[in-house]
Amino acid sequence: MSEPTKDAQDDRYAELAARRASALQMGGDEAILKNRERGRLNVRERIGRLADPGSFREMGALAGKGRYDREGRFESFTPSNAVIGSARLDGRRAVLSADDFTIRGGSSESTVSDKWVYAERYAHEMQIPLVRLVDTAGGSVKLLEQQQSTKIPGYSAWPSISLLSRVPVVGVALGACAGLGAIKVAASHFSVMLRGASQVFAGGPPVVKQGIGVDIDKEALGGWEVHARQSGVVNNVADTEDDAFAQVRAFLSYLPSSVFETPPSAEPRPPAPGQVAWLDQAVPEDRRRIYDPRKILRAVFDEDSLFEISPLFGGSTIAMLARFEGQVVGVLANDPRVMGGALTSAAARKTERFVDLCDTFHIPIVNFVDQPGVMFGLEAERAGTMRDAIRAIAAIEQARVPWFSVMIRRAFGVGGGMHGPKHGPEGRSLNHRVAWPTARWGSIPIEGGVAAAYRRDIEASADPKARRDELEAYYHRLSSPFRTAERFGIVDIIRPAETRDAIRDWLVDAAQLCARQTGTKQRGLR
Repeated sequence: MSEPTKDAQDDRYAELAARRASALQMGGDEAILKNRERGRLNVRERIGRLADPGSFREMGALAGKGRYDREGRFESFTPSNAVIGSARLDGRRAVLSADDFTIRGGSSESTVSDKWVYAERYAHEMQIPLVRLVDTAGGSVKLLEQQQSTKIPGYSAWPSISLLSRVPVVGVALGACAGLGAIKVAASHFSVMLRGASQVFAGGPPVVKQGIGVDIDKEALGGWEVHARQSGVVNNVADTEDDAFAQVRAFLSYLPSSVFETPPSAEPRPPAPGQVAWLDQAVPEDRRRIYDPRKILRAVFDEDSLFEISPLFGGSTIAMLARFEGQVVGVLANDPRVMGGALTSAAARKTERFVDLCDTFHIPIVNFVDQPGVMFGLEAERAGTMRDAIRAIAAIEQARVPWFSVMIRRAFGVGGGMHGPKHGPEGRSLNHRVAWPTARWGSIPIEGGVAAAYRRDIEASADPKARRDELEAYYHRLSSPFRTAERFGIVDIIRPAETRDAIRDWLVDAAQLCARQTGTKQRGLR
């Protein structure tokens, strides 16, 4: 076989350059301008904002549709509307998979599916995080005309579920994400959407109108109020695309690259001594008064290290990633300012998902407990709160991750019993728990229990309020945490200002245990 001439080589390199240039032009100048006029970044600008400068290495830029003359000579090229590649985010490797809205609205039916599936398989096999930048109009019926056939739904080579048990997966909704786009956002460990500028739904307004006869706009159907506050399908909300990308980088900074590693450590940044000392006054003596639990958490964990997940959903429970002297921990807490801190259906689902996240990626959990119990009432029953509470209990009991409970005020009933694992897989899970002197626990709160058990006695009394107060004071003395400590029902009673010391000692052992437990779990994110 003869060697190609220099002219033939030059022609091939020229064609390569032309195809690469076409890929960079995306949907063309007109489509790019229209996208910019809508106040949105294009796909390559988004990658440039998210990734470390100069770190993006594209894969499959030449995938798309070529046009040829009658003799089969190349004329032009339209790239696929999926842009994939590897990059660095704050110095750490990640795979990026992004939709190009300038080409047929990012439609999943007009792309080269093998391309974005390859990105997900690459993250799975190479054991590095995956970030999806989702901006897709979903499927298109026009594909039927192009292919003269259709296909059974699904992508047999896509490891969508096994990914979640192997590497961190992030979904970012940057536009109207329908069908497959909604799955890409929701099937993740962390998801974020734009306030007023992105939506997530199984089918968009035209599909809803045709299918069930309801007129509704995109925001009302799948905007941030729907999914970050009400359904919990999406974790967090961002005001701008840059804000969303900052949240992605922040989330990944707490996670290992895969389940075969432990979370990365950082320089310790302890809170100010005054904040720590303040903890002794953090919980009011009057049990009817509320307080700010986030202020307590800021006084315990490293400065500016709290990253909250799903702050608008299930607000009676707080879920955060944080650092303690540079080590990553998962933080749960009850917020008495929301539904009294009671375990609602949403709070239970939030707890279940967060525990699964921490257990999958070997992150020890510290739980600050002020739980009055499972929410009651008609709406709570209709929501299936007890069912969701049982699922959360299952997540806690199945977790292998080290667990530390700080009982700061209340722990009553089924909800209170969820403060940490009691049995664990094969009996090997240990809940190391301490209490502040302000803590009380039992099957039901004293106030409600006295009102129920002594109703007739109180009503028959000359001074019902005084009688009720007398009975409550008596039972509160019996419920002193020191009586539980006498029977070793609690490991220790500590001053609140000693909480950091207690966590520090435990975390040394917990971190070593997590290092010995790396690898996949029998059950990942459920």
